[in-house]
Amino acid sequence: MQRTLRRLAESIGRTPLTLQQAQAALLPPIPLYRALLRAHRRLPYEMRSLGDAYIKSEFRSHRSVENPLHIIGFLSQWKMYLDALPSDPDQPFKGRSLNPELIEKMSAEQIGQLYELMHVTKDVWKPIAPAEDDSAEKKQS
Repeated sequence: MQRTLRRLAESIGRTPLTLQQAQAALLPPIPLYRALLRAHRRLPYEMRSLGDAYIKSEFRSHRSVENPLHIIGFLSQWKMYLDALPSDPDQPFKGRSLNPELIEKMSAEQIGQLYELMHVTKDVWKPIAPAEDDSAEKKQS
């Protein structure tokens, strides 16, 4: 028992982690899932509902994955997304462009999912035409 505690203490290291190293640390799946859903509370309703549904479906579909490399990649990408979300409720979410190298590494299925996601998000953020506003007000009157 004592040897185990000594090894554990030695493995921790003598210098504290830098901020970048601490952020890069992976979270276990369930705490990461909960943190993502909590972070989505600060987003506008449309973004939150779309994001929550996407997170839930991705975590469900990866529940049975047994390959450690896939699990680490999955968790690290979601952790990077969590770090990119604004921590201040007044700060708007600002997306970023995809890296072309990342797109080249994607499989055909992943590119298809990205294409579907692009179309779903376009439908969510369509501006309402002024003519539609006028006709909706007339129907209510």
